[in-house]
Amino acid sequence: MKQNSLTKKIFMALILGITMGVISLFVRENLIASGNNETWNLINSILFQDITASEGARSFGLFYIIGQLFINSLQLVIIPMVFTSIIIAVTNIKDSKSLKRISYKTFLGFGSSSILALVYASFVGMIAYKSNLFSVAINNVSVAGGATSSNPLLILIKAIPQNILAGLSNNGNVLVAVFLGISIGLVLNFMDDENSVIKKGIVEINKISQIFLTFIINKFAPIAIFSLLIRTFAIYGIGYLRIASIYFILTAITLIVFLILGYSFIIWAFTGLNPVHFMKKISNVAMFAFSTSSSAASLPLNTKTTMEKLGVDEVTTSFVLPMGMTVNMNGTAIMQVLATLFIAGVSGYEITIFNLATISLLALLASIGTPAAPGSGAIILFTILTGMGYSNEVAVSAYAIILGINRPLEMLLTSLNVVGDSAVAVYVSKSEGKLDHDVYHLVEEKKIKA
Repeated sequence: MKQNSLTKKIFMALILGITMGVISLFVRENLIASGNNETWNLINSILFQDITASEGARSFGLFYIIGQLFINSLQLVIIPMVFTSIIIAVTNIKDSKSLKRISYKTFLGFGSSSILALVYASFVGMIAYKSNLFSVAINNVSVAGGATSSNPLLILIKAIPQNILAGLSNNGNVLVAVFLGISIGLVLNFMDDENSVIKKGIVEINKISQIFLTFIINKFAPIAIFSLLIRTFAIYGIGYLRIASIYFILTAITLIVFLILGYSFIIWAFTGLNPVHFMKKISNVAMFAFSTSSSAASLPLNTKTTMEKLGVDEVTTSFVLPMGMTVNMNGTAIMQVLATLFIAGVSGYEITIFNLATISLLALLASIGTPAAPGSGAIILFTILTGMGYSNEVAVSAYAIILGINRPLEMLLTSLNVVGDSAVAVYVSKSEGKLDHDVYHLVEEKKIKA
C-alpha cells in the first residue's frame, strides 16, 4: 500500500506540475507581450531563477532550489551505489560461465533494443526529411556556450581511469564505476574469501546507499517533482517552439510510440510475457524519470520496481540496471538521430543512406557516452554534428534552437532509457530461469510489500 500511495503522489505531482507549468508559461508570454517585463522578472526571480547564474545573484529561486536539492541528494550516492551493486552482483555469481552468459545476454538485449530504436528513428526521420518537413526558415540565433566536439570513441579510453579515486569522484563517469565494479568483483571471486572485510564493507555501503535513496524518494519526491516540472515549463519560451514545432512534435510522438509499442514488442518477442503487465508496473518509473530527467536519479526506484513488481532476481537487477544506465540510451539515440536530420534539413545538407548509417553509428556511440544527468543529450549532440561536418551558420543556429526547446524532450527520452533498462533485466532474468512469474503477473499492487 505504501508503494502504491507513493506512485499516486508522484502521478499527482506530475499532472499538477505540468498544469501549473503551462499556466505559468502563458502568464509569462502574456506579461511580456503586454510590456510588463518587470512583473515577470519579479515572479521569475522569486520562484524560478537559476541562482547559480550571474543574473540570479540576488534572486530567491524557490522552485530551482527545491529541485536542485532533490537532484543533488539523489546523485550524491549514485556512484557508490552503482559501484557496490555491480561488485555484489559479480561476487554473487560464483560460476564464471554464468557471469559470461549473463553479460552476453545483457549486451545482446541492449544491442538489439538499440538497433531497433535506431532503425525506427532513421525510418521516421528520413520520411520527414524526404517530405521536406525539415525545411523551416531559421534566422541566426546566438548559440549557447559549453558545446564541444570530441571523438565518440574516447568513451572507450575513459572507461579505464588513471586514478581510481578521481575516476569515482565524478557522476559523469558511471562507465568507470561499472568497469571498476566488474574488475573488483572478479578479483574478489578469485580470492574466494567468504570472510573478506572488503566484501562486508561493500555490502554495508550498498545498504547505506539504498536506505538513503529510499528515504529521499519516499519523503521528498512529490514536492520535488512538482517544483522541477513547474519551473521547466515556466522558463520555457514558446517562441523557439514555434520555429521548430515540426521537430519538437515529431520527436515527442516518435519517443512516445517507442516507449509504449517498442518496449511492448521487445518484452513480447524476447520473453513471450504479456507486455501489458510490464507497461503498467513500470509506469511509475517512467513518470519519475520524466520528472527528474535523470537516469541516475531514477536508478533506485527502477531497481525497487524491477525486483518487487516485475519479479526480476536481485543479482540480475544489480548487474543489468547500472550497466544499462551507462550503455543503454535508446531515447537519447532516437532524439539525436532526429535532431541531426532536422539540422541537416534546415541547413541544406543532403542525406544519403551512407550518411544515415553514419549518423546512426555516431548516435549510438555518443549516446553511450552521455552522462545520466539532465540536459546532457543535447550537448553531446554537437559531437555528431561535428563528425558529420554539419557546421555552417544555419546549422549552428538550428542547434541553438534545439538547445532552447529540448528540455521537455530530454525528460521524455529519459523515460525511454530507464524503461529499456528494466525491459532487458526482465529478458535476462527470464532466460536464466530466475524470473518470479507469480510476481510479474500479479495485478493487485497492494499485495506487493513496500
